[in-house]
Amino acid sequence: MRVLFCTDPLVASRPDRAFALEVAAADAVGLAWSCVDFEALAAGDVTAALRRVRPGEAAEVVVYRGWMLRVEHYDTLYSGLLARGLQLVNDPAAYRSAHLLPAALPFLGDDTPDSVVLPREAGLEWPHIEAALARFGGRALVVKDYVKSRKHEWNDACFIRAADDHLEVRRVVGNFLERQGDDLVGGLVFRVYEPLVPLGIHPRSGMPLPREWRRFVADGRVLVEAPAWEIADATAPPAFDELARRVPSRFFSLDLAERQAGGWTAIELGDGQVAGLPPSLDPADFYAALAAWDPRPLAS
Repeated sequence: MRVLFCTDPLVASRPDRAFALEVAAADAVGLAWSCVDFEALAAGDVTAALRRVRPGEAAEVVVYRGWMLRVEHYDTLYSGLLARGLQLVNDPAAYRSAHLLPAALPFLGDDTPDSVVLPREAGLEWPHIEAALARFGGRALVVKDYVKSRKHEWNDACFIRAADDHLEVRRVVGNFLERQGDDLVGGLVFRVYEPLVPLGIHPRSGMPLPREWRRFVADGRVLVEAPAWEIADATAPPAFDELARRVPSRFFSLDLAERQAGGWTAIELGDGQVAGLPPSLDPADFYAALAAWDPRPLAS
């Protein structure tokens, strides 16, 4: 198995310094790594992007650990690596299944809050949005696109206090759309806000910090997990084994939070290759677990 890090934009011969702790952890457990030029990949030049990636001598699995990739760039990376005898651990369909929230919702099922998806191509005009939210009555919601929220702008561009308060909907969603701009992915997703067990409040954004954990799952088994926030928390979530078996991905992240009303809910999935490590998760532990997993290539 090989790890693929992004190159540093200032020194292309070495990994991005943002991943320095992960690179050191990979070195410590003897995992080989290569560098991909993220900017070249985003520009559509896969040859330039992979110029520092040595070909595999035999079928070899690659785990990408880098910045989030748009699905079309992931497709290009997957194909480019295959031509070099290297197989990304998740194929493009698996990447979509966890990276794009609308694709993930069928696998999350009843284990996640009720949601409505509004694709950009169907139109994001206010009458359309307000009609879609009528099903929620006066319930509180959060808004995001297919990949990201603006949760650190909680009160301005994420949290909607009541779905039937049209002025509030227009204020929050308008802020979200304006601030996402060209980075908006797919469209809008509105999700019922479920009160979660509180651990604190973010000092700058006012965002509530709930009891939430990030779990990495590899081939259906928990690889490693840790609290999502810097607040110490020893209450780990339950297994969610059935949910994990439903997800058609070899390597994904699962964010879980405890409800004030009791039980835990699945907040969202993420592709394990682009999911960030929680602050309390030591990269050494993550890479030791990754090295112990050592996934085998799948038949093409």
